[in-house]
Amino acid sequence: MAQNATFELYQDAADEWRWRLVATNGNIIADSGEGYRSKQGAERGIASVKRTAPDADIEEVVDE
Repeated sequence: MAQNATFELYQDAADEWRWRLVATNGNIIADSGEGYRSKQGAERGIASVKRTAPDADIEEVVDE
């Protein structure tokens, strides 16, 4: 049975809350990119990703 990717919620060395999305193979495939003052803020960040990205388009960007 395949396991799903997992959001990990944790506090960093600066006591800020962060999240990371970990693939089934253990690789981190996304992270919050910023620290949150509260656990609830980080949880809202996770909810936002879940809500807005499941059907996100892929856009190729070419450096000029």
